[in-house]
Amino acid sequence: MASVAIELVDDGGTAGFDRLTLAAVAGRAGVAVPSLYKHVSSLDDLRRLVATASVAELTRVLASATIGRAGPDAVRAAADAIRAFAHRHPGRYAATQVAPSSDPADAQLVARADETLTVLAGVMRGFGLSDDELVDAIRMLRSAVHGFITLELGGGFGLPDDLDRSYAVLIDGVIAGVERLAA
Repeated sequence: MASVAIELVDDGGTAGFDRLTLAAVAGRAGVAVPSLYKHVSSLDDLRRLVATASVAELTRVLASATIGRAGPDAVRAAADAIRAFAHRHPGRYAATQVAPSSDPADAQLVARADETLTVLAGVMRGFGLSDDELVDAIRMLRSAVHGFITLELGGGFGLPDDLDRSYAVLIDGVIAGVERLAA
């Protein structure tokens, strides 16, 4: 059932996660909505399952892309992995942007999000950042990449110029910012 929901989320593009409903999952699975309650207690529970699976998958992708890399090379690899994930799985990418709450029901999502942060912290450690600077650097990277992805997938870049070149310039700017932060 979670796999059906994940397919629906990606089929819905960047808005797929926001548009996820129990009725849509039941329809895709060929069952009645009440049958879903054997697997999930609510739409919030279903959304939590999709978000948790999506964050776990993004973390695996990030870890694979950055293992054995350091400094600017690691930052580029992480950024490229996030962007590629968003292009392949726009709905899942949107699901990764859900911040877990302190609700005990979000415990698995919190654990998966912590794993993502651990990978991103590893990417930034090569710059010799303090703990506070590490948080700032991770937020800088996530914000820049997410902003670019959001505009790119939403059709917000109307100029005919090469998007990959602009993206590379953005990541170079992030790296310069992290290096300045570390100085």
